[in-house]
Amino acid sequence: MRYLTDRKRAVGNGASRTGTFDHIFMTSTSYGLLVLVPCLVWVLGNALFLPFDQARAYVGRPFPLIVLGLTLVVGLRHFAVGAQMMLEDYLQGFAREITVLIARGLSWLLIATGLLALVRLALGQPS
Repeated sequence: MRYLTDRKRAVGNGASRTGTFDHIFMTSTSYGLLVLVPCLVWVLGNALFLPFDQARAYVGRPFPLIVLGLTLVVGLRHFAVGAQMMLEDYLQGFAREITVLIARGLSWLLIATGLLALVRLALGQPS
């Protein structure tokens, strides 16, 4: 027999037992974006007024590609978890399941499309 109170069993577990993980994930991605977004603005600002070929060559270098890729992945994963948390709070039943799947699928589709575009940009393939 376990001698745990209901409160002791519930500590650290949200309603779906993922609340702590979601909070830590959202906090860490927020801090990551706090660093990545100014870097992204700096990278895109440097390429803004260059001619197309020079801008493409500049963005195809390693540092801008890493900044663009990390911002894309971290930002869209942050969006997916935040959208899932919001949808779980405000919707119920089948509508909740479908909209969460759509939000997560949309974020993964955008990540894959963006990374494919960055790879093609890095390899110098035509659009």
